[in-house]
Amino acid sequence: MLSRDADSLYWLSRYVERAENTARILDVAYRLAAMPASYGPSDGNEWESALLAASAHDLFKAHYSEATPENVVEFLVHSEANPVSIRRCFEMARQNARAVRGSMTSEMWGAINGAWLDMRRFKARDFKRDRLPEFLNWTKEASLRFDGSAMRTMLRSDAYWFTRLGVYVERADNTARVLDVKYHVLLPREAEIGGGIDYYQWAAILRSVSALVSYQWVYHQNLKPWLVADFLILREEMPRSLAACYSDLARRLDEIAHLYGRAGPSQRIARQIYSRLSNGRIEDIFQGGLHEFLRDFIADNNRLGAAIAEQYLV
Repeated sequence: MLSRDADSLYWLSRYVERAENTARILDVAYRLAAMPASYGPSDGNEWESALLAASAHDLFKAHYSEATPENVVEFLVHSEANPVSIRRCFEMARQNARAVRGSMTSEMWGAINGAWLDMRRFKARDFKRDRLPEFLNWTKEASLRFDGSAMRTMLRSDAYWFTRLGVYVERADNTARVLDVKYHVLLPREAEIGGGIDYYQWAAILRSVSALVSYQWVYHQNLKPWLVADFLILREEMPRSLAACYSDLARRLDEIAHLYGRAGPSQRIARQIYSRLSNGRIEDIFQGGLHEFLRDFIADNNRLGAAIAEQYLV
């Protein structure tokens, strides 16, 4: 496969996954902003935390003076000034898809082209707070349609494996950032960890990644921060966990190496990270500092992305 085709497939999947992740981040902010008064006052930092989780805080501050709900939604959903807004993600995904239509199935092209055409039909009123959940659900469904079409129709070859790499690198980054922002930014300084507001926030985050019921199936007890972190970091049966992402990344990179007859830095980095996750204990992670662990993981995940690009995409 030509490196430019591999690059387009990789980034096509990353942009679609990023659009879904941004929708999930906004869903958390929306749920927390609607938190009942009995759980404690809302000081608006849930919207600022959405910018931090989306890695868009500094760019937002360059264009807006205040992180109001309206400004944050506009910036993360449809602003042309934000290169990774949901609208721009679908636009860039479609551009990459057009470049590799010969490597995609008709179902995949129909899913991404249809998502882009539908996105263009949305008006400003569709992003107002009372209609925001409907739009966020549409975004997640559009991503699921594309991902499902790829999984159900693509030949299991290098084209498929590069699309999977894009999904899991992006998904791992998002899960780590959402966890980090929750633990160090979202919880008010005066709030007690494990208190009512803390419980409601963790529940909102688990709902946003479709994991609240799964958490209860696994642990059979009330929400506890260390168990939520364990679920989203170390449990491979949870498909959005860091361990699950790296299990798939290591496997797909090994399949590519086998096909091309040569392994390289990306395979070694993925195996090293997966080994740390598969052998990790949540007690050790908390003892060393959850923030420090997630900060280091995000840096390692970025290092893997750079290694994949250098090894295969340029």
